[in-house]
Amino acid sequence: VTVAYNKDSDPSKLNLGVGAYRTEEGKPLVLNVVRQAEQKLVNDPSRVKEYLPIVGLADFNKGSAKLIFGADSPAIQENRVATVQCLSGTGSLRVGGEFLAKHYYEKTVYIPSPTWGNHPKIFTLAGLSVKTYRYYDPATRGLDFQGLLEDLGNAPTGAIVLLHACAHNPTGVDPTLDQWEQIRKLMRSKGLLPFFDSAYQGFASGSLDADAQSVRMFVADGAQSYAKNMGLYAERVGALSIVCKTADVASRVESQLKLVIRPMYSNPPLHGASIVATILNDSNLYNEWTVELKAMADRIISMRKQLLEALQAKGTPGDWTHIIKQIGMFTFTGLNAEQVAFMTREYHIYMTSDGRISMAGLSSKTVPHLADAMHAAVTRVA
Repeated sequence: VTVAYNKDSDPSKLNLGVGAYRTEEGKPLVLNVVRQAEQKLVNDPSRVKEYLPIVGLADFNKGSAKLIFGADSPAIQENRVATVQCLSGTGSLRVGGEFLAKHYYEKTVYIPSPTWGNHPKIFTLAGLSVKTYRYYDPATRGLDFQGLLEDLGNAPTGAIVLLHACAHNPTGVDPTLDQWEQIRKLMRSKGLLPFFDSAYQGFASGSLDADAQSVRMFVADGAQSYAKNMGLYAERVGALSIVCKTADVASRVESQLKLVIRPMYSNPPLHGASIVATILNDSNLYNEWTVELKAMADRIISMRKQLLEALQAKGTPGDWTHIIKQIGMFTFTGLNAEQVAFMTREYHIYMTSDGRISMAGLSSKTVPHLADAMHAAVTRVA
């Protein structure tokens, strides 16, 4: 999508395929708090470039576990969490997948349909067998909750279930807290192993705690990424946390994770993890981060409202309220591949053929152009 967009010379062109935050001016954003943390690191003469341990930076790992599970989590207080620094969310999932393929008795992982395109490849290459469970209902452009419960209910005891902690990618559709509780009860009764992918904590609702509620209800394995919520895309900074029954099991799990990581990439990079640790462990920087994070989330929420209002003002056929019901960076518009192709051809708007758009790629200036294109696509292309 990006290659085609870059080749297009039309001044009105719009790229809604990119999975990264953009400002109102359409520019990438480096958080002010990240610049401050980097400056602090650069000015510290005691910093060296020695290898990190295999499991990564200790302050980063502690801070990451606390951020996702909550500072008062009994699992953390009882030292039952094994956390290792990995190469962003993708690397965390891969290490977790390979660990489970080696040491867990059930080798099947269930992923939602649809899910992020990289999930099936990551788990297959890690040595697990991938199956899907129903998640999205195209008719309501919402959650197929009954289908989800049925499919997980039919999964073999002990199967691994991948869950998106919040801001499901690509659909933007999340279960309610009540639905999460039903999913948790079902998984507990069947002994299913929850594996959370948390790429958007704080980025979806603007609240770090609200976006971690699903994980905290389960207190399960989790893969974390700081690409989105700190804008550290290129630093490849993430964490894998595995919650264990006892502190003794946690230390054995950690030693087995080292055996997975050592031949894969030996040890993780220092810079990104140092930025995160600096922000998480300095109360002023942390508070400033929460403000910047909320501003990013609020801008995306405002784009949703503006797009819905523009479509309603045009009288575009159909119910478009799913745009504000969905959450996070992406919206599943419900447009089909022909309509998407029409919008690219006639309006120079680029997105994935499944109709997913990145709300962060929009601005107040470009909403009317997108609304015009969507209106034309819906009324002129079946």
